[in-house]
Amino acid sequence: MKRNAIAVWQGTGKDGKGHLSTQSNVLQKTQYSYVSRFEEGIGTNPEELIAAAHAGCFTMKLAFNLQAAGFEADLLETNCDINFVEGVVANSDLTLKAAIKGISIEKFNELVEDAEKNCPISKLLNTKISVISTLN
Repeated sequence: MKRNAIAVWQGTGKDGKGHLSTQSNVLQKTQYSYVSRFEEGIGTNPEELIAAAHAGCFTMKLAFNLQAAGFEADLLETNCDINFVEGVVANSDLTLKAAIKGISIEKFNELVEDAEKNCPISKLLNTKISVISTLN
């Protein structure tokens, strides 16, 4: 399985503008810019998208963990804060609210820890990056 997104940028880093589109069309020419990334402008930014991806991935992994252990969540709500400091993603903080009938705190903590370590986005955030580029 492959998923893709396209980023288009015009202009300088600070004064330019861009847009993002995804294969699913959930994002379709969604604007992003210096202002939406480093200030409070209209549009999205890479860190916000990473936060959404990490929250979604972690929550889904936990749902699968619960299912494998014989539980079903009434509610899993995860907030993810990505801290972008001096040009580096310094950390990703997940805050989970859960409602699950019949699970012990020990089993819950075990399944949460596994989801934290093994969701694909958690693994991606601690991985080697490579780039293949073409200049036209």
